[in-house]
Amino acid sequence: MLRLILALLVSVAVAAPAFAGKDGLMEPKLALSGRQSGAPRVALTFDACMGAADQRILATLVDNAIPATIFVTARWLKHNAATVAVLRAHPDLFQIENHGAMHVPAVDKPVSIYGIPAAGSPEAVMAEVRGGGDAIMALGLPAPHWFRGATAKYSTSSIAEIRSLGYTVAGFSLNGDEGSLLGARMAAHRIASARDGDVIIAHINQPTHAAGEGVVQGILALKARGFTFLRLDDAAETGSNATVN
Repeated sequence: MLRLILALLVSVAVAAPAFAGKDGLMEPKLALSGRQSGAPRVALTFDACMGAADQRILATLVDNAIPATIFVTARWLKHNAATVAVLRAHPDLFQIENHGAMHVPAVDKPVSIYGIPAAGSPEAVMAEVRGGGDAIMALGLPAPHWFRGATAKYSTSSIAEIRSLGYTVAGFSLNGDEGSLLGARMAAHRIASARDGDVIIAHINQPTHAAGEGVVQGILALKARGFTFLRLDDAAETGSNATVN
């Protein structure tokens, strides 16, 4: 009975909407759905915002044949051709999706989020989304259909604007590295503590940060626990705030 109650509480927590904060913005939730039996599953998602690439994480994914969804910006693509070549060489592992053109928060009002000025208008939101998608397709990669904006925060109206361009908005249920600002031990603990159905967000563009080491440790701990790793296109999802379906 206790196990059933806990399971129900987990399902309610996953399905609950992301309520707007004081700034009126939301951080949507996303989780995998549909498992009836078998190994627990998680989806690893990584943001490649700008700067370089964390080869510790990339090598771990390749060496262990662990699939992941990588959200890239046009800015990051310009400076990481060698890493993009690795991603392209493993289409069975890596799903490349849209993180925007310039890593500008996809919010249609003039606010600052974590010190980053938002797009500020519907037109600017659409330019950020289109620019990211165009950069991916310019490299001959498959057209993206998932979008995650910088900071992963949105207004209700900006979610609708992104959806009108044909994208599904990628939230998450577990923040693995807090923007790559966590120490290695904490990042490892967070990811290793994932539950079945979690969509994990972490960053693959900070090779000098300690968090990357922890991300690797956490991933390998999940593998040792028998978890199955899925890309976002490999399973059905449940999302809050009209971001999915």
